[in-house]
Amino acid sequence: MKFKFPNDALIALSKELQPVEIESLDTSHSGRVLASAVIADRDSPAANVSAMDGYAIRMAQLSDKAVLPIMGESAAGSPAPEMPSHGVLRIFTGAIVPEGFDAVVKREDTEELGSEIRLKLDSVEISKGLHIRRAGENASKGSTVLNPGIEINGAHKATMANFGCSTIDIYRPVRVTILTTGNEVGTFQKEDPMPWQLRNSNRESIATLLAAPNWISIVSVEHCIDDQKQLHDTLADRLNTSDAILMTGGVSMGDYDYVPDVIKDLGGNVVFHGLPIRPGKPVLGAATDNGKLLLGLPGNPVSATIGCQRLGMPLLAYMAGKRDWLPKVPVVRLQNSGKKSIPLNWLRLVKLVDNGVAEPVITQGSGDLVSLGNSHGFVEVPPMQNGEGPWPFFPW
Repeated sequence: MKFKFPNDALIALSKELQPVEIESLDTSHSGRVLASAVIADRDSPAANVSAMDGYAIRMAQLSDKAVLPIMGESAAGSPAPEMPSHGVLRIFTGAIVPEGFDAVVKREDTEELGSEIRLKLDSVEISKGLHIRRAGENASKGSTVLNPGIEINGAHKATMANFGCSTIDIYRPVRVTILTTGNEVGTFQKEDPMPWQLRNSNRESIATLLAAPNWISIVSVEHCIDDQKQLHDTLADRLNTSDAILMTGGVSMGDYDYVPDVIKDLGGNVVFHGLPIRPGKPVLGAATDNGKLLLGLPGNPVSATIGCQRLGMPLLAYMAGKRDWLPKVPVVRLQNSGKKSIPLNWLRLVKLVDNGVAEPVITQGSGDLVSLGNSHGFVEVPPMQNGEGPWPFFPW
């Protein structure tokens, strides 16, 4: 199946994938994905409360510009005082407004005379309900206040705390294996690589991208030489303990590119092998019969890093239970973009130069780790388009 845009390929592959299981936790929710709705255990606010420091009044008092006696006080954190027969109540932000009072007048809109006040406002400036937060206006008891599929952040935690929600259902992290390939790639400690050898930069970039979200758990980092049996055995073994395997290298058409054949031998259903993107066109996306992800990224480091961010992270987000898993990214305008266009989706390295403004990073190609390191991310320019955009921006 041919796909015109990256998101089309992601949607097609997601239909073959299985989201991870659900677990219940009473701590360490942050950064995890909510699996069930959070329900309000009471009205919010739980009672009519004041939105200001000031004085609770009755509407019937408005026609009387006389001095009004202060007959009591309502403070935050205390039960509502008894309703006085006349006069006003001094009230503070968050304090309960007793039944019978119609509005709250801000302190600065009154003239304070010791145990009495005089209103500075005309009666037409005061309406019923002024500066009163009504019980249940944020949410009523039993209503949904957070929907499943969100990545829990500090704002969500505040909502959960407000409604007494501590133990919640969340998706467990997606277990991921990172597998780099290639005879030329090695781990060099004290010794320097020979000119025909490469340090394993793909392992570092992929592992760093995957380590950021709490909904991903890296369970193994492996390297295989260009040997079909070793690759087959490693993949077969890691599929037993992983929900997803992200590979770099071995996905093109070379004599030593064994990844496509090995994936088919293991029963993988290949949804795409090659996408209209640059860099990273040879990328391979497949799923096992039980919904595990096999994503083969090109070995060139710029292609591998961009491919992981643009394709790998959204697919893992889908498996992690996220509701809005397709990328929703800011847009930037591209200055000094040039007039070049290509018949592919151009994933172009850029650096930010101002708010909402970026410029291309000069690069020598998909093996240029210097340009990669000097970029802040990449923009996605559709086929045969050019200019300043704005274009979607994918930050690292």
